[in-house]
Amino acid sequence: MEAKKTTVNSLYPYQQNDIDAIFGRIGQSPNSKFLYQLPTGGGKTVVFSEIVRRFLIDFNKTVAVLTHRKELCTQTSKTLKRLGVKNSIINSKTKTIKTDSDCYVAMVETLRNRIKAKKIFTRDVGLVIIDEAHHNSFRKLLGSFKNAFVIGVTATPFSSDITKPMNRHYQELITGESIASLIEMGFLAKPQSHIYEVELNSLKTGIHGDYTVSSSNELYGAPAMLDLLVKAYRESVSGKKTLIFNNGIETSMKVRDRFEAERLPVKHLDNKTPDAERKAILKWFKKTKGAILTSVSILTTGFDEPGVEAVILNRATTSITLYHQMIGRGARRLPSKKVFDIVDLGNNIDRFGRWENPLDWQFVFDRPNAFAQQLHYQVGGGTSVQSHAIAASLRAKFPNTLEMTFDVEGNYREAIDNDRKPKTVIKSSIRQHAIMCLENSESLTEALALAEALHPEIEWRVKQYIKCLETATKSYKEWLLQDYIATLQTLIKKLYSRVLSKSA
Repeated sequence: MEAKKTTVNSLYPYQQNDIDAIFGRIGQSPNSKFLYQLPTGGGKTVVFSEIVRRFLIDFNKTVAVLTHRKELCTQTSKTLKRLGVKNSIINSKTKTIKTDSDCYVAMVETLRNRIKAKKIFTRDVGLVIIDEAHHNSFRKLLGSFKNAFVIGVTATPFSSDITKPMNRHYQELITGESIASLIEMGFLAKPQSHIYEVELNSLKTGIHGDYTVSSSNELYGAPAMLDLLVKAYRESVSGKKTLIFNNGIETSMKVRDRFEAERLPVKHLDNKTPDAERKAILKWFKKTKGAILTSVSILTTGFDEPGVEAVILNRATTSITLYHQMIGRGARRLPSKKVFDIVDLGNNIDRFGRWENPLDWQFVFDRPNAFAQQLHYQVGGGTSVQSHAIAASLRAKFPNTLEMTFDVEGNYREAIDNDRKPKTVIKSSIRQHAIMCLENSESLTEALALAEALHPEIEWRVKQYIKCLETATKSYKEWLLQDYIATLQTLIKKLYSRVLSKSA
């Protein structure tokens, strides 16, 4: 059955029903916060854009839409304009804020900076829409909008950090149509799954719970796994427009090289690819029949190519959000595309269940810890690296510091997700070390001595950071280590002089 839209702003009936339900909540509970869940491919952007349009008419108050990627900013702004909503984008390039806009579409970090600089006054905002609300970066801004109704939008209402559950910030969950229902009604393509079991015992999990890039590169970059990938492609999706998702740049490049050796039409894309090259690759992928695009952490959000016929999960993940986002890239239905293929090379379907199977999102929202335990039980195997052990002798030198650990990989992933430069991770690490040295010393000499005692810990953090970069050279690692130590000493002196001037 082919899906048909309503005549009201080209909305599908299920989208209109969800919007009506949401406005019922707005009328009953002003200034409250709730989550709206709709599967990837269900049209979340269209739904919340229509909510913005209708809210402006009914309440005549300013609206802010928050995103975590520049691609989502641009897409959202275009959708709003198509609905007749006058809006302005606020990103890192925005120098002046237009005061005549009904709606602002903003990057999280940029908006936070503009609020601090008092260029935006949040008391005038009546509605806040948070796209991809499962990302934790948004929670830092929620307290700034005390007079606004807040709607978090996500396909998976499960926090990317289990220590910060979504029900701590949102009062209620509203669920849209299920994946199975959208498939049955003809709104999403039907998946055909091809499962290749893989031994994952060599994979390690980081502090945030997902498999580390380094252990994934080691497994999926091995010749045997590349052979299996080519075999799975030829057996299951040969000749189809295909997306391949990897966990590491090193692996993705090896995939490209191997497919090129097989004389297959393939290109590689990652978050370090320059914008001009990225646009050219995506244009090639769209126009080329049977094109193959191998990627890393760049096409799970903010990417929409309805012609994708097959998705290959050339990685394992413990993130149900990432699982749904990857598969959702192939779920768009077209008159010529009623089915799509999923090739699983990471035991992900065994871990989470088939993508189209019903899932009790209310249970996930209400009892996130219980759901996380279920996932952990299903993952099995692998070596867990939950924390970095700090020597007792070093720990004893910092009695006034409650938390000495620093999740390098977790901070790196958050920086990439929020379009911040990777070097901000090192800056945050240095600042934490500087504060540690100052709060455990009574003189500048003592503080600098503590900084010297931190050298083994500094070496470990730099090593973890280099692993995240993947392509960094040995000389860069050596330079970064020396630069870290020098910058730490400079910052300690700077902060110490400030303390002295305040006490004088």
